[in-house]
Amino acid sequence: MAKSTIKTAARVADTVRPTVAGAKERPGWHLLRTVAGRITTPLLPDDYLKLANPLWSARELRGRVLEVRRETVDSATLVIKPGWGFSFDYQAGQYIGIGLLVDGRWRWRSYSLTSVPVDRQSGSRGARTITITVKAMPEGFLSTHLVGGVEPGTIVRLAAPQGNFVLPDPAPAKILFLTAGSGITPVMSMLRTLVRRDQLGDVTHLHSAPTAADVLFAGELAELADAHEDYRLTVRATRTEGRVDLARLDEIVPDWRERQTWACGPEAMLEGADRTWKAAGIPERLHLERFAAVRTSAHGSGGTVEFARAGKTATVDGATSLMDAGEAAGIQMPFGCRMGICQSCVVGLLDGHVRDLRTGVEHEPGSRVQTCVSAASGDCTLDV
Repeated sequence: MAKSTIKTAARVADTVRPTVAGAKERPGWHLLRTVAGRITTPLLPDDYLKLANPLWSARELRGRVLEVRRETVDSATLVIKPGWGFSFDYQAGQYIGIGLLVDGRWRWRSYSLTSVPVDRQSGSRGARTITITVKAMPEGFLSTHLVGGVEPGTIVRLAAPQGNFVLPDPAPAKILFLTAGSGITPVMSMLRTLVRRDQLGDVTHLHSAPTAADVLFAGELAELADAHEDYRLTVRATRTEGRVDLARLDEIVPDWRERQTWACGPEAMLEGADRTWKAAGIPERLHLERFAAVRTSAHGSGGTVEFARAGKTATVDGATSLMDAGEAAGIQMPFGCRMGICQSCVVGLLDGHVRDLRTGVEHEPGSRVQTCVSAASGDCTLDV
């Protein structure tokens, strides 16, 4: 009896109408849509408005790809015009989720914004477009498609900007940027924002890439270094020069301990930076951005996972994600970024317990769980 009650509650949650995007920012428009919704029931105003303009949606954030600009042989910048409800006063360094319809399925991934946010305090409207810069990864289905297969005019879904890897305003007096590969993307938004605000002061920037041809924004970075005496850029080609040795940081940046540092790049580099700053007793001066979920060693105990709607079961260990377990059993699991960011994989937990592989937190029946970063903690039943 209890199991049946839990199952009903979880399924009802799937039918709850989503929060209207932009309702708080534009209450007048929201009121008009509410009235229109009562008139057009059972359809929603969006069902009519999207016929006129696919960007007019209150149920979800949308955008139109205006341009795809090649940056390197395996990367490109997408210029996107967001639709109704998008807030342009995000913070430099934040990321967005982007969903693209491929082969009949919405594929989601999260990318750092490389554009400059609108400063409402200045009264400037700024550009009504955003940019993301994507590097095609061998294992990245969506990144490869975004770099090489997206035509201008394509409609995408967007998730609101988020993230804590941001610059304060005003910026610190002394800054160190430590980046590698595509880790330069959030920092590029920061640099462009500092220039826009006329705050590009004492900045040291260490960037690494396999070769000179792999450096994203190479021309723009060089121009910044030429135009701003206090912006000191060092680019390292790791295939010939090797990676930056943080043990020799005193030689490269003698005053690094005095600087607020933002670091983004491969996990090994970030772990090294974390150890170095902690050893120096100044961990609060280091700000890290990781592009992948870091999993804890506190795995669940594993068990038998029942996929209620599919009518299938799978027995797994405590380190295998519920998404991997379902796909191995031949179930079409909802998914997006596969990193625990975009929330596309969330399903109801009908019975049993599962554990978050990143934090070790255990979820109880009746909750909704991210299958890409959760594992069975004993026998459990999912509403999928």
